[in-house]
Amino acid sequence: MKAKNRNTNWYVVTGGPSTGKTTVINMLEKRGYKTTIEHARHYIDTMRIEGQTVEDIRNNKRKFQLGVLDMQIEQEAVISPKELFFLDRAIPDAMAYYQFLNLDYDEKLLNAVKKASYKKIFILDRLPFTKDYARTEDEDDQKKIHQLIIDVYTSLGFPIVTVPVLPPRERVEFILNNIS
Repeated sequence: MKAKNRNTNWYVVTGGPSTGKTTVINMLEKRGYKTTIEHARHYIDTMRIEGQTVEDIRNNKRKFQLGVLDMQIEQEAVISPKELFFLDRAIPDAMAYYQFLNLDYDEKLLNAVKKASYKKIFILDRLPFTKDYARTEDEDDQKKIHQLIIDVYTSLGFPIVTVPVLPPRERVEFILNNIS
């Protein structure tokens, strides 16, 4: 499956867990750029408010992935394609996580990926792994997921720019110097 068009002004900031995506997105937002949130963490936070534990949420892998995917689809549906946006992950990231979790792609994911359109994908090089309340992965998982994300976006034919390990401000500058 190849992405067919890039008729948006959207840039995806992605990479494996603990690569600094949210830090970069937050810094872009502080500079006045429009950004999106990372939906896996938002989904976990929402379910925790409803009384579930992170373990409960993560144990039903398919339900978790579909919940995150639904949020991503809804968000991308309401963003104007003409507006410059930086997305903290995007729909194709779900394909990498499905592969990592040994889940078969479902029709919802495949249809969403067929419609996905991004101008450029910024993949942040890996930083030292940091554990937090929402992460169930370890450093080996981080490496696997990171490579799967690279493979997914490459297979879909999106233009990819690898963002090197730099101080956060320099990463933001690198990204801004590479938007077109």
